[in-house]
Amino acid sequence: MVQPLRAVRPRCPRCLRAHSACLCRWATPVAHPVEVLILQHPLEVHEAKGTARLLHLSLPRSRMAVGETFGAEALHALLTAPFDTRSAAPRAVLLYPASPHDAALGLPAPPALDPAWLQAPERLRLVVLDGTWRKSRKMLHLNPALQRLPRLPLVHPPASRYAALRKAHQLHQLSTLEATCAALAQLEGHRETFTPLLRAFDGFVAQQATWQSR
Repeated sequence: MVQPLRAVRPRCPRCLRAHSACLCRWATPVAHPVEVLILQHPLEVHEAKGTARLLHLSLPRSRMAVGETFGAEALHALLTAPFDTRSAAPRAVLLYPASPHDAALGLPAPPALDPAWLQAPERLRLVVLDGTWRKSRKMLHLNPALQRLPRLPLVHPPASRYAALRKAHQLHQLSTLEATCAALAQLEGHRETFTPLLRAFDGFVAQQATWQSR
């Protein structure tokens, strides 16, 4: 028996969501000296509850690439190539917590983050892995270049505003958008800069929660 073709819903070319679920209204551009590179797991691309696309649309100095494993040359370019011709070569830092289990998983200890780097946030490129904890862990394991980056753990992370959509296994676990805003505030020293984006994020969460309850 031939199955009928399922209609393909048109998608917004900017946020890649179905037009009925377009999140562009919540995009809230903010100024940020630190560059952001978002590496998104393929299974997160069309995840309705995902926050990386909204984050990318709100951060003018951000780039986004999708993949679980990146070729060595491609990843090197993502980590080191200037976003524009006026920029100096960036210093890439991985947003990732310190993990005592790295050695047991065969991962080398990451290099220490040079305190001098923190004095010039405009030279930094914050690398963010977008995926569940398990997915991001696998991305780290499969891409040796990421293992060689110094890490930036969050210091006193805020409570998540995301609980209505995704249940965290631990209290300190944040959405990609929340974690990145917290990291940028930590690096730049201006938490209030990201308040408008976080307020817009609250609207996005409320919208998604309403759709989930239908």
